Amino acid sequence: MASGNDMKSANNTYDGFITLVKVGTVASVIVAAFVVMLIAS
Repeated sequence: MASGNDMKSANNTYDGFITLVKVGTVASVIVAAFVVMLIAS
């Protein structure tokens, strides 16, 4: 098991990863919608 200090670092890394996934998902949806609108026109 990791010590308290290692868990703090691991939690910070995990939080950053989750934030990156959320932002990446939103960006992907926006780009996909833009491409669909370009194809439809």
